[in-house]
Amino acid sequence: MAEDKKKTVRKSAKTKTKSSDKPKKERLPGQRPSKAGGKTAPIDKLGRGKRYLETIKLVDRDKFYPFVEAIDLLTKTSPTKFDATVEVHIQTGLDPKKADQNLRGTVGMPAGLGKTIKILVFAEGAHATEAKKAGADYVGSEDLIEKIKGGWLDFDLAIATPDLMSKIGQLGKTLGTKGLMPNPKSGTVTANPAKTVEEFKKGKVEFKLDKDAIVHLGFGKISMGVEGLTNNFMTLYKAIMAAKPASAKGIYLKKITLSSTMGPGIKVNLSSL
Repeated sequence: MAEDKKKTVRKSAKTKTKSSDKPKKERLPGQRPSKAGGKTAPIDKLGRGKRYLETIKLVDRDKFYPFVEAIDLLTKTSPTKFDATVEVHIQTGLDPKKADQNLRGTVGMPAGLGKTIKILVFAEGAHATEAKKAGADYVGSEDLIEKIKGGWLDFDLAIATPDLMSKIGQLGKTLGTKGLMPNPKSGTVTANPAKTVEEFKKGKVEFKLDKDAIVHLGFGKISMGVEGLTNNFMTLYKAIMAAKPASAKGIYLKKITLSSTMGPGIKVNLSSL
Protein backbone atom coordinates (compact mmCIF):
# COMPACT_ATOMS: atom_id res chain seq x y z
CA MET A 1 0.00 0.00 0.00
CA ALA A 2 2.81 2.39 0.94
CA GLU A 3 4.62 1.64 -2.33
CA ASP A 4 1.43 2.30 -4.35
CA LYS A 5 1.03 5.70 -2.70
CA LYS A 6 4.65 6.62 -3.47
CA LYS A 7 4.17 5.67 -7.12
CA THR A 8 1.04 7.82 -7.33
CA VAL A 9 2.81 10.82 -5.79
CA ARG A 10 5.80 10.43 -8.16
CA LYS A 11 3.47 10.13 -11.16
CA SER A 12 1.50 13.27 -10.28
CA ALA A 13 4.75 15.18 -9.66
CA LYS A 14 6.02 14.22 -13.13
CA THR A 15 2.72 15.31 -14.68
CA LYS A 16 2.89 18.72 -12.98
CA THR A 17 6.49 19.20 -14.08
CA LYS A 18 5.67 18.36 -17.68
CA SER A 19 2.69 20.70 -17.84
CA SER A 20 4.62 23.56 -16.28
CA ASP A 21 7.57 23.07 -18.62
CA LYS A 22 5.42 23.43 -21.73
CA PRO A 23 5.84 26.84 -23.38
CA LYS A 24 2.65 28.91 -23.57
CA LYS A 25 1.29 29.40 -27.05
CA GLU A 26 0.94 33.00 -28.13
CA ARG A 27 -2.47 34.09 -29.37
CA LEU A 28 -2.37 34.80 -33.07
CA PRO A 29 -4.32 37.59 -34.82
CA GLY A 30 -7.90 36.49 -35.45
CA GLN A 31 -7.86 34.01 -32.56
CA ARG A 32 -9.82 34.06 -29.31
CA PRO A 33 -9.52 31.85 -26.23
CA SER A 34 -11.86 28.88 -26.33
CA LYS A 35 -13.93 27.77 -23.36
CA ALA A 36 -11.97 24.56 -22.90
CA GLY A 37 -8.55 24.89 -21.27
CA GLY A 38 -7.93 28.47 -22.39
CA LYS A 39 -6.59 27.26 -25.75
CA THR A 40 -6.78 29.60 -28.71
CA ALA A 41 -8.95 28.88 -31.70
CA PRO A 42 -9.30 30.65 -35.04
CA ILE A 43 -12.53 32.54 -35.76
CA ASP A 44 -13.72 29.94 -38.28
CA LYS A 45 -13.56 27.29 -35.55
CA LEU A 46 -15.89 29.35 -33.37
CA GLY A 47 -18.88 29.39 -35.69
CA ARG A 48 -17.67 31.97 -38.22
CA GLY A 49 -18.49 31.09 -41.82
CA LYS A 50 -16.44 31.59 -44.97
CA ARG A 51 -18.50 34.59 -46.09
CA TYR A 52 -17.83 36.36 -42.78
CA LEU A 53 -14.11 35.60 -42.99
CA GLU A 54 -14.02 37.14 -46.46
CA THR A 55 -15.88 40.31 -45.47
CA ILE A 56 -13.87 40.85 -42.28
CA LYS A 57 -10.78 41.29 -44.45
CA LEU A 58 -12.32 44.50 -45.81
CA VAL A 59 -12.64 46.07 -42.37
CA ASP A 60 -9.82 47.52 -40.29
CA ARG A 61 -11.15 46.93 -36.77
CA ASP A 62 -8.77 49.50 -35.28
CA LYS A 63 -9.83 52.29 -37.63
CA PHE A 64 -12.53 54.91 -37.10
CA TYR A 65 -13.99 55.50 -40.55
CA PRO A 66 -15.43 58.79 -41.85
CA PHE A 67 -19.21 58.32 -41.97
CA VAL A 68 -19.48 58.38 -45.78
CA GLU A 69 -16.80 55.67 -46.03
CA ALA A 70 -18.33 53.66 -43.17
CA ILE A 71 -21.83 53.52 -44.69
CA ASP A 72 -20.40 52.52 -48.09
CA LEU A 73 -18.31 49.79 -46.47
CA LEU A 74 -21.37 48.63 -44.54
CA THR A 75 -23.26 47.82 -47.74
CA LYS A 76 -20.30 45.75 -48.98
CA THR A 77 -19.68 43.65 -45.88
CA SER A 78 -22.98 41.87 -45.32
CA PRO A 79 -22.13 38.14 -45.17
CA THR A 80 -25.75 36.93 -45.46
CA LYS A 81 -27.67 35.82 -48.52
CA PHE A 82 -30.88 37.47 -47.25
CA ASP A 83 -31.58 41.22 -47.01
CA ALA A 84 -29.82 41.95 -43.72
CA THR A 85 -30.93 44.51 -41.16
CA VAL A 86 -28.56 47.42 -40.60
CA GLU A 87 -27.93 48.35 -36.98
CA VAL A 88 -26.32 51.18 -35.07
CA HIS A 89 -24.85 50.89 -31.57
CA ILE A 90 -24.23 54.20 -29.82
CA GLN A 91 -22.20 54.29 -26.61
CA THR A 92 -23.16 57.38 -24.60
CA GLY A 93 -21.64 59.10 -21.60
CA LEU A 94 -24.99 59.16 -19.77
CA ASP A 95 -25.70 57.49 -16.44
CA PRO A 96 -28.72 55.16 -16.86
CA LYS A 97 -29.15 55.01 -13.07
CA LYS A 98 -30.08 58.69 -12.97
CA ALA A 99 -33.70 59.39 -13.92
CA ASP A 100 -32.84 62.82 -15.32
CA GLN A 101 -30.38 61.25 -17.76
CA ASN A 102 -32.84 58.86 -19.34
CA LEU A 103 -32.70 58.97 -23.13
CA ARG A 104 -35.84 57.88 -24.96
CA GLY A 105 -37.82 59.04 -27.97
CA THR A 106 -39.23 58.23 -31.40
CA VAL A 107 -38.29 59.26 -34.90
CA GLY A 108 -39.62 58.51 -38.38
CA MET A 109 -37.23 56.93 -40.86
CA PRO A 110 -37.57 58.82 -44.19
CA ALA A 111 -36.65 55.74 -46.25
CA GLY A 112 -38.74 53.38 -44.10
CA LEU A 113 -37.38 50.29 -42.39
CA GLY A 114 -37.66 47.86 -45.28
CA LYS A 115 -39.88 45.51 -43.30
CA THR A 116 -43.51 45.11 -42.28
CA ILE A 117 -44.29 45.16 -38.57
CA LYS A 118 -47.33 43.68 -36.84
CA ILE A 119 -49.13 46.27 -34.73
CA LEU A 120 -51.60 45.55 -31.95
CA VAL A 121 -53.93 48.29 -30.69
CA PHE A 122 -55.82 48.29 -27.41
CA ALA A 123 -58.86 50.41 -28.22
CA GLU A 124 -62.65 50.41 -28.17
CA GLY A 125 -65.45 52.05 -30.13
CA ALA A 126 -64.55 54.65 -32.76
CA HIS A 127 -60.84 54.47 -31.88
CA ALA A 128 -60.86 50.74 -32.62
CA THR A 129 -62.58 51.23 -35.97
CA GLU A 130 -60.17 53.99 -37.03
CA ALA A 131 -57.10 51.99 -35.96
CA LYS A 132 -58.24 49.02 -38.03
CA LYS A 133 -58.73 51.23 -41.09
CA ALA A 134 -55.24 52.71 -40.55
CA GLY A 135 -53.69 49.26 -40.90
CA ALA A 136 -53.49 47.84 -37.37
CA ASP A 137 -53.12 44.05 -37.49
CA TYR A 138 -54.94 43.36 -34.22
CA VAL A 139 -57.48 45.59 -32.48
CA GLY A 140 -59.42 44.92 -29.29
CA SER A 141 -59.38 45.29 -25.52
CA GLU A 142 -60.28 42.59 -22.99
CA ASP A 143 -60.27 39.87 -25.65
CA LEU A 144 -56.63 40.68 -26.51
CA ILE A 145 -55.70 40.95 -22.84
CA GLU A 146 -56.95 37.42 -22.22
CA LYS A 147 -55.18 36.15 -25.32
CA ILE A 148 -51.86 37.64 -24.17
CA LYS A 149 -52.36 36.17 -20.70
CA GLY A 150 -52.49 32.79 -22.42
CA GLY A 151 -49.02 33.33 -23.88
CA TRP A 152 -49.81 34.82 -27.30
CA LEU A 153 -47.32 37.50 -28.39
CA ASP A 154 -47.42 37.45 -32.19
CA PHE A 155 -46.91 41.19 -32.72
CA ASP A 156 -44.02 43.68 -32.84
CA LEU A 157 -45.60 46.80 -31.33
CA ALA A 158 -48.46 47.57 -28.96
CA ILE A 159 -50.40 50.84 -28.91
CA ALA A 160 -53.12 51.80 -26.44
CA THR A 161 -55.59 54.57 -25.75
CA PRO A 162 -55.17 56.20 -22.30
CA ASP A 163 -58.54 54.96 -20.99
CA LEU A 164 -57.48 51.32 -21.33
CA MET A 165 -54.12 51.56 -19.57
CA SER A 166 -55.66 50.63 -16.21
CA LYS A 167 -56.77 47.31 -17.71
CA ILE A 168 -53.50 46.71 -19.56
CA GLY A 169 -51.49 47.23 -16.35
CA GLN A 170 -51.99 43.57 -15.44
CA LEU A 171 -49.86 42.66 -18.48
CA GLY A 172 -46.89 44.64 -17.18
CA LYS A 173 -44.65 41.66 -16.48
CA THR A 174 -45.48 39.93 -19.75
CA LEU A 175 -45.23 42.92 -22.09
CA GLY A 176 -42.62 44.83 -20.09
CA THR A 177 -39.97 42.12 -20.29
CA LYS A 178 -40.46 41.94 -24.07
CA GLY A 179 -40.31 45.71 -24.53
CA LEU A 180 -43.91 45.71 -25.78
CA MET A 181 -45.68 47.63 -23.02
CA PRO A 182 -47.34 50.82 -24.34
CA ASN A 183 -45.63 53.90 -22.94
CA PRO A 184 -46.44 57.63 -23.22
CA LYS A 185 -42.72 58.46 -23.64
CA SER A 186 -42.49 56.29 -26.74
CA GLY A 187 -45.72 57.67 -28.16
CA THR A 188 -47.53 54.34 -27.93
CA VAL A 189 -50.13 55.57 -25.43
CA THR A 190 -52.19 57.98 -27.48
CA ALA A 191 -55.65 59.42 -27.98
CA ASN A 192 -55.11 59.13 -31.74
CA PRO A 193 -54.17 55.48 -32.34
CA ALA A 194 -54.98 55.60 -36.06
CA LYS A 195 -52.36 58.28 -36.71
CA THR A 196 -49.81 56.44 -34.56
CA VAL A 197 -50.41 53.20 -36.48
CA GLU A 198 -49.79 55.00 -39.78
CA GLU A 199 -46.55 56.55 -38.49
CA PHE A 200 -45.10 53.26 -37.25
CA LYS A 201 -46.16 51.44 -40.41
CA LYS A 202 -44.22 54.02 -42.43
CA GLY A 203 -41.03 53.50 -40.43
CA LYS A 204 -41.27 55.29 -37.12
CA VAL A 205 -38.91 53.76 -34.52
CA GLU A 206 -38.27 54.13 -30.82
CA PHE A 207 -34.79 54.66 -29.41
CA LYS A 208 -33.88 54.27 -25.76
CA LEU A 209 -30.91 53.86 -23.48
CA ASP A 210 -30.15 50.41 -22.07
CA LYS A 211 -28.57 49.61 -18.68
CA ASP A 212 -25.07 49.93 -20.19
CA ALA A 213 -25.77 53.45 -21.51
CA ILE A 214 -25.95 52.20 -25.11
CA VAL A 215 -28.60 52.80 -27.76
CA HIS A 216 -29.09 49.75 -30.02
CA LEU A 217 -31.32 50.20 -33.05
CA GLY A 218 -32.02 48.77 -36.49
CA PHE A 219 -32.46 51.59 -39.00
CA GLY A 220 -32.94 49.89 -42.35
CA LYS A 221 -31.99 47.10 -44.72
CA ILE A 222 -28.89 46.55 -46.87
CA SER A 223 -31.06 46.72 -50.01
CA MET A 224 -31.80 50.41 -49.32
CA GLY A 225 -28.31 51.29 -50.49
CA VAL A 226 -26.05 54.11 -49.39
CA GLU A 227 -28.55 56.93 -49.98
CA GLY A 228 -31.48 55.39 -48.10
CA LEU A 229 -29.34 54.27 -45.17
CA THR A 230 -27.61 57.66 -44.98
CA ASN A 231 -30.94 59.51 -44.83
CA ASN A 232 -32.23 57.20 -42.11
CA PHE A 233 -29.07 57.38 -40.02
CA MET A 234 -28.74 61.16 -40.18
CA THR A 235 -32.41 61.57 -39.19
CA LEU A 236 -31.84 59.27 -36.21
CA TYR A 237 -28.57 60.99 -35.27
CA LYS A 238 -30.19 64.43 -35.26
CA ALA A 239 -33.08 63.13 -33.12
CA ILE A 240 -30.69 61.66 -30.55
CA MET A 241 -28.66 64.87 -30.44
CA ALA A 242 -31.84 66.90 -29.95
CA ALA A 243 -32.94 64.57 -27.13
CA LYS A 244 -29.76 65.12 -25.09
CA PRO A 245 -30.75 65.39 -21.41
CA ALA A 246 -30.13 68.83 -19.89
CA SER A 247 -28.32 67.22 -16.96
CA ALA A 248 -25.84 65.35 -19.18
CA LYS A 249 -22.21 66.15 -18.37
CA GLY A 250 -18.98 65.41 -20.19
CA ILE A 251 -18.96 63.60 -23.53
CA TYR A 252 -22.50 62.87 -24.75
CA LEU A 253 -21.71 60.38 -27.53
CA LYS A 254 -18.54 58.35 -27.03
CA LYS A 255 -18.62 55.78 -29.80
CA ILE A 256 -20.78 54.78 -32.79
CA THR A 257 -20.53 51.39 -34.47
CA LEU A 258 -22.44 50.27 -37.56
CA SER A 259 -23.07 46.65 -38.52
CA SER A 260 -25.39 44.43 -40.50
CA THR A 261 -26.91 41.15 -39.34
CA MET A 262 -24.02 38.73 -38.66
CA GLY A 263 -21.62 41.25 -40.19
CA PRO A 264 -18.48 42.90 -38.76
CA GLY A 265 -18.68 46.12 -36.74
CA ILE A 266 -17.53 49.34 -38.43
CA LYS A 267 -16.49 52.18 -36.13
CA VAL A 268 -17.44 55.72 -37.13
CA ASN A 269 -15.26 58.80 -36.71
CA LEU A 270 -17.59 61.10 -34.74
CA SER A 271 -15.91 64.23 -36.07
CA SER A 272 -17.19 63.33 -39.57
CA LEU A 273 -20.84 63.69 -38.53
